Amino acid sequence: MIKKEMIAMLLAGGQGSRLGVLTSKMAKPAVAFGGKYRIIDFPLSNCINSGIDTVGVLTQYQPLKLNTHIGIGIPWDLDRNIGGVTVLPPYEKSGESEWYTGTANAIFQNLEYMENYNPDYVLILSGDHIYKMDYEVMLDFHKESGAEVTIASMPVPISEAKRFGIVITDENKKIIDFEEKPENPRSNLASMGIYIFSWKTLKDALFAKADQPNLDFGKHIIPYCYEKGMPMYSYEFNGYWKDVGTLSSYWEANMELIDIVPEFNLYEEYWKIYTKSDILPPQYIAENSVIERCIIGEGSEIYGQVYNSVIGCGVVIGEGTVVRNSIIMNQTQIGSQCVIEKAIIDEDVQIGNHVELGTLPEKPNDTKPDIYCSGLVTIGEKSVVPSSVKVGKNTVIFGITEAADYAGGILDSGKTLIKNGGAAV
Repeated sequence: MIKKEMIAMLLAGGQGSRLGVLTSKMAKPAVAFGGKYRIIDFPLSNCINSGIDTVGVLTQYQPLKLNTHIGIGIPWDLDRNIGGVTVLPPYEKSGESEWYTGTANAIFQNLEYMENYNPDYVLILSGDHIYKMDYEVMLDFHKESGAEVTIASMPVPISEAKRFGIVITDENKKIIDFEEKPENPRSNLASMGIYIFSWKTLKDALFAKADQPNLDFGKHIIPYCYEKGMPMYSYEFNGYWKDVGTLSSYWEANMELIDIVPEFNLYEEYWKIYTKSDILPPQYIAENSVIERCIIGEGSEIYGQVYNSVIGCGVVIGEGTVVRNSIIMNQTQIGSQCVIEKAIIDEDVQIGNHVELGTLPEKPNDTKPDIYCSGLVTIGEKSVVPSSVKVGKNTVIFGITEAADYAGGILDSGKTLIKNGGAAV
């Protein structure tokens, strides 16, 4: 048996349904972010920067792109004979087959993996948040406080507190109460979904609650540990942390990267974010192009004008095209003389010439107004938009569309267009 002081278990199986078509064919942690990264790069980079060299990645929903991206962990220096990164999908046991039914159930189903390392501590992480955190500092706090369970928490506006698990602490950061999404929160310290458990405590709690349907850390394991009187402490984090769980928050987090002084800095030498990078040529910026306050990925060709946008790798933006306040993901091709305003365009999309996106008066979306909102145009992976059409705000396009799909050459604001090649949203 190989002994490790602390191993990480990274929960990366979530569907992320509030990201709409962006996650119709891939898990949320695999969604592109910041021009060259994927969301899972951030917790994986945090692990290796914190000295954690053994990471189990628990996958479930649409894992192909995520598994391909992680591979054997080379970009994060996690390709190791002992430890390293291991992808842990659900699997068939003798006589039964069982999906992961909750965050803690997923961990429970992988007890054998954890037993291999006989760790002193287990770090539980979510695979879909954008932040930088030194988990070693959190572990030091866990040891010094004598905690059995440490919950990373951060202050949030009291008006938003009811969306989170809330911890109430004393002057020594000891947790004296815990409320899961309370209607009237008594504190503004929100759980970040990052936990350190002493190994025996985690095992005992998982076995004690194993029969609980949809076994979850926030709803079941944390309350159980609290009821049993186990020492629980709150590790307060005051850095940048973003749950990019909605299209609006995803768009905002990308736009924050290009602020003059970004709150979340991708360029720090001492805390690098690692990713799997394809071998691509340099960017090409044409003579008459204009670029202002943008991130431009490798291999992109810019012939038009791009303002305040995040452009992925291998993107082509045609001559005379103007792109503003948008996220254009890898390998997308945009024709000439287009206007793109406040759009999220997924990977491998083809957009014709003389196309206008986001230029019509705003209306609420007619299918999922809570998802497709904030005036955004959202276009799913591998979609095709024909030449000479206008698309309004709060719209979604997914699949290979043709001119006949746009009445009078227009997809009005608030409309949803799903065609062959697209999936249900």
